[in-house]
Amino acid sequence: MEFALYTSMEQLPASAGALFSQGARDSMFLSQQWFENLANTAVDSITLACVEQDGGMLAILPLMECASNRCYALRHRYTSLYSLLLADGNRQQMLECLLHGLCKSGYGSLLLEPVAAIDDRLDSLQRCMEASGSNCYRSFRFYNWFHKVAGQSYTDYMRDRPGRLRNTITRKSRKLEREHGYSVRLFIGEEVPQAMPDYYAVYGSSWKANEQYSDLLDGLATVFSKEGWSRLGVLYIKGRPAAAQLWFVLHGKANIFRLAYDETWKRYSPGSLLTSHMMEHAIDVDRVEEIDFLVGNETYKQDWMSERRERWALSCVRSGKPAGKLERFMGSLKHILKRRRTE
Repeated sequence: MEFALYTSMEQLPASAGALFSQGARDSMFLSQQWFENLANTAVDSITLACVEQDGGMLAILPLMECASNRCYALRHRYTSLYSLLLADGNRQQMLECLLHGLCKSGYGSLLLEPVAAIDDRLDSLQRCMEASGSNCYRSFRFYNWFHKVAGQSYTDYMRDRPGRLRNTITRKSRKLEREHGYSVRLFIGEEVPQAMPDYYAVYGSSWKANEQYSDLLDGLATVFSKEGWSRLGVLYIKGRPAAAQLWFVLHGKANIFRLAYDETWKRYSPGSLLTSHMMEHAIDVDRVEEIDFLVGNETYKQDWMSERRERWALSCVRSGKPAGKLERFMGSLKHILKRRRTE
């Protein structure tokens, strides 16, 4: 096994594709398309710490450029999940090779976020780092609301939603149709980039003002649409866009990425009306297994979702002294206590 550093996605050998394909099945934020778009639109430089053997890629740790011996996860404020990409096989040997290479490269500290509360790959990496002389700890970052569809139809799903939400959708839909009329259009795949001006029109009339990361968003709409992963729903009132939502659907998971509505029409709850249409398509047409509201603990997300999980940050700092059993036990205990304090 050999350690290698790459400074662009284009430098990676073709064998890296298998790891990214595996990552995409776990999350859109671990796909090759996501990282490529970040590198092209949102960060100045990247470092890909890799382990290879006989032309095959065994591990990839995507990082932003390491500065002053500090390494950070290749992420964005929109990133909902981060992890190490790791092939099946001798995991311990792969991780030791990765860590040895990072140490030789001058690694002093590492911050990986946001990570799942339980992640076998990162848990193994943390144990390896602690055994070799790093002090590691975890800190809470945010909550993530999601819903497991479990074979439900859209009708079944809505039956389980709070009564006030169902009543709002029924009343506001009738009121809006009676007073102004409205329509919903769903753009799918390669239709999405051409419809993005409608998204921006809504966003500009919303409480969010201007979209800060239009380059990132346009890039995603383009590269994800080529894969057929993009869904852009737009609700029109009097022929003008009043609400818009950008979702990404891949490998049985629907990711609710961006949403906005024109405040002029707030009294009709256009955002909720559009969400109900998007949910119906995701559940009954796309047949997704999970719907993910990504970052945040906002109350409205709890109305649509049924479960909540935690996202954490993993911080490791080299101390030069391998941790003993007691230190590793105390570190694990602190991690457990921190989790309990947030529950």
